[in-house]
Amino acid sequence: VQLVESGGGLVQAGDSLRLSCAASGRTFSSGNMGWFRQAPGKEREFVAAIRWNGISSSYADFVKGRFTISRDNAKNSVYLQMNSLKPEDTAVYYCAARESYVGLYDYWGQGTQVTVSS
Repeated sequence: VQLVESGGGLVQAGDSLRLSCAASGRTFSSGNMGWFRQAPGKEREFVAAIRWNGISSSYADFVKGRFTISRDNAKNSVYLQMNSLKPEDTAVYYCAARESYVGLYDYWGQGTQVTVSS
């Protein structure tokens, strides 16, 4: 399984970005896709997740109301729409997949850099 993220970049505070994650090598029919991020000197943290076979999604408190996760099963892809970006959102963003609804994620992408300037 390969997960490839794209869409990162350098933006100003208040701007928007849309991250994409394309999965190949397997078609997911269950489980979750998630987005995580890791800022310099900090541990990786959960951002958002969505089920492949439903509409259930979850978000970290610090992105609620600003970020939206979505999926396109036909394209085996998941997206993260990020609005009202803040400098503290600066991090490498990773997508991840698991075949269950709980527990560790099985597959990870290489990450895409998001930098928000003030």
